[in-house]
Amino acid sequence: MYNAQSISSPTTVRPAVMAQPISITGAQQNDLLRVLPRGDLERLFEHLELVQLPVGKHLYDFGEKIEFAYFPTNAIVSLQYINEDGATTEIAVVGREGVLGVTMYRGEQASNTAVVTTPGYGYRMRTEALRDAFAEGGMMAQQLMRYTSCMFAQLAQNVVSSRHSSIEQKLCRWLLERLDRSSCDELKVTQELIANLVGVRRESITAAAGKLQTDGIIQCRRGVIAVLDREALEEAAGSCYFASRMAAPETLASH
Repeated sequence: MYNAQSISSPTTVRPAVMAQPISITGAQQNDLLRVLPRGDLERLFEHLELVQLPVGKHLYDFGEKIEFAYFPTNAIVSLQYINEDGATTEIAVVGREGVLGVTMYRGEQASNTAVVTTPGYGYRMRTEALRDAFAEGGMMAQQLMRYTSCMFAQLAQNVVSSRHSSIEQKLCRWLLERLDRSSCDELKVTQELIANLVGVRRESITAAAGKLQTDGIIQCRRGVIAVLDREALEEAAGSCYFASRMAAPETLASH
């Protein structure tokens, strides 16, 4: 029996953020925080706040001042670029392996929109506190620079994939990127949402998903996609997925 991870269409509704107490074991559910020495993590406690991240919540929108950085634990966040006509394209995805909302200077504006697509929890801290932690050097600074490098690699692979991958390969990679950041092999997601984020017609995603189901790689039910053969899904995704895995944080690359 699979446990579905919920993914629904983005919305501009901004539910209230619920603060919760934090703990060492809780913070260590985020891989970037987990590798910090215990003393370094404890010093961050006064700045970290555990928050609920409901599906559809916008953590920030394009052009807004970024006030908080987020370290997801079991939530997954889609980084999107939205055109003037409302068309949405996903440019990257962030889960338990990383952080989003990192800024280099005060008042920095967002160059994308961050939307929660799989609900869960994460830790947030004000951007100025994270900049101060970075300025101190040490493991936190190293991990932020390393993850930023991984993010640039993910963005580069997304550009290559958009130009040279088939729709089936794009669908496979999209599913794998979620599975890499999830605790199960089933995703609650509509084909319409996938089409919107990948930037293709819904009918094209339906056709590609149908072929994968016929091949026994996935199983599609109403609003749910279950992966039956991950190895075959990876093979169908093509070289772009494996290139992104090589540049990904170790926790994802060793999945």
